[in-house]
Amino acid sequence: MKFIETEFPELLIIQPDLFEDNRGYFFESYNKAKLAEYDFHFEFVQDNFSFSKKGTIRGLHFQIEPFAQGKLCQVLIGEVLDVAVDLRINSPTYGRVFKFILSEKSKTQLFIPAGFAHGFSVLSDEAIFHYKCTNFFHKESERIIRYDDPYLNIDWMVENPLVSEKDLKGEYFGQLKKYFYYEK
Repeated sequence: MKFIETEFPELLIIQPDLFEDNRGYFFESYNKAKLAEYDFHFEFVQDNFSFSKKGTIRGLHFQIEPFAQGKLCQVLIGEVLDVAVDLRINSPTYGRVFKFILSEKSKTQLFIPAGFAHGFSVLSDEAIFHYKCTNFFHKESERIIRYDDPYLNIDWMVENPLVSEKDLKGEYFGQLKKYFYYEK
C-alpha cells in the first residue's frame, strides 16, 4: 500500500498494491498490519455501501461529537467525485474543500478523518460506493451542509443534480459552526 499525504492534515490517499494478469486483478482493500506500519491506528466499526445513478449528489454529511466518524472510502463500480470539507477550527485547512476522483479503475481509497463533512457526486452512469466508519451512525448527531452552499462554492462536476429531500434540508456552513471541531 502506498500512502499519499495531502495538504489537509490526516486526510490520506491510499493506493493499494494491485496485481493484474489475464484472469483479472487482486488487491487488499484493508490490511490492519500494513496500515499500522504507517502509524494508521483507526478502528473501523461499520461498513456502508450505496448505489447511485449518474448526477446524484450525496452529502455533505458529518456527525457531531462524541459520534464523529472517520471514513475510509472507495468506489467498487463507476466513478465519483469525493468531497471533504475541513470542519476542524484549529486546522490550517479549516473551511477548505478537498476534492478527489475515486474510481473502480484506479482502486484508490481516501481516508477522511473525523472533523470533516463528506459527500460525493456520481460521474459515471452508476456507482457503488463503499466506506468503512470509525464510529457508528447516530441519527441524532448527524448534520448536513447544503451541497450548494455559496461559501464553499463546490463544483460537483454534474448537471441537474439528483439530491435527496434530506440533503436539500441541510443548513449552510455558517449556520453549523457551533458544531465544528476543535483539535485537541
